[in-house]
Amino acid sequence: MALTNQTIDSDLILLGFTDSRKINFLLFFIFLIIYVVTMYGNSLIICIILISRHLHLPMYFFLTNLSFIDLCNISCAVPKLLMDLISTQRTISLIACSVQVFFLLWIGANECMLLALMAYDRYVAICHPLHYAMVIRWSVCYWLTAFVWTFSFLIVFLPSIAMPVTLCYPNEVNHFLCEAVAVIKLACSNIRNNDIYIFFSGFISLLFPFLIIIVSYICIIFSILKISSAGRSKAFSTCTSHITVVALYFGSGMITILGPSKDASSDQEKYVSVFYIIISPMLNPFIYSLNNRDVKQTIVKIFLSLKKTNG
Repeated sequence: MALTNQTIDSDLILLGFTDSRKINFLLFFIFLIIYVVTMYGNSLIICIILISRHLHLPMYFFLTNLSFIDLCNISCAVPKLLMDLISTQRTISLIACSVQVFFLLWIGANECMLLALMAYDRYVAICHPLHYAMVIRWSVCYWLTAFVWTFSFLIVFLPSIAMPVTLCYPNEVNHFLCEAVAVIKLACSNIRNNDIYIFFSGFISLLFPFLIIIVSYICIIFSILKISSAGRSKAFSTCTSHITVVALYFGSGMITILGPSKDASSDQEKYVSVFYIIISPMLNPFIYSLNNRDVKQTIVKIFLSLKKTNG
């Protein structure tokens, strides 16, 4: 979203959560802890998968990409948020705001498409296990991942350049970051085309991947019902982590992107954004490590070996 300003002041003011200094200091420590835990958890997942040969599988390759995207997602928002919480001037330049909007949209579209790709991986593994090695071979994984990154970049970048938004007074964004729906409310130009673009990009990057996930799991459920009860729980256990992450991310994302942009409560938008931009990246490593037996066993082995070495 390319932003221009017709007012004298070229900076935007982020209203944040509250004007109370005590609450802001409390929020600072809360978000700092969340940020550290998120960086550590996702970095740990990436390192474990990279150093463990038995985890060099397509499923864990996609998980590595998801952890990297979560690192990027939270890093786009939290460092600036932490500075604003302890600062008296919560301003951001138009250029910095444009960059933040672009990267949040790009990373968000990326994560949605990657989650759809992970659902397709589980569909092939469970519904067509004999063809899995041929369909989800490494060259296909690399090409699909490159396509996800490139396509999500194009659907965000090209419309942003073609449809710039002119912002007018007051230059106050009722949010803790430059989120597209919140920023576009300051537009004084005709934003009908921008609203259409937001809905269209939301459909392509959010609803379409979600439909792929739904169809994939419908096929998976029918396939699981055909196998014995012993193999049924094992087959479904490989999907529980992914289903949990999809429910958390897509649920909050749809409320923000596809919800009403004019009449919705801005405070509600802020809290929903906290969930899918900050909380979700923190929870993902725990969801995958606790629900995935291979990852959990690898983490335990690494920590036990480190304990023996130090001992």
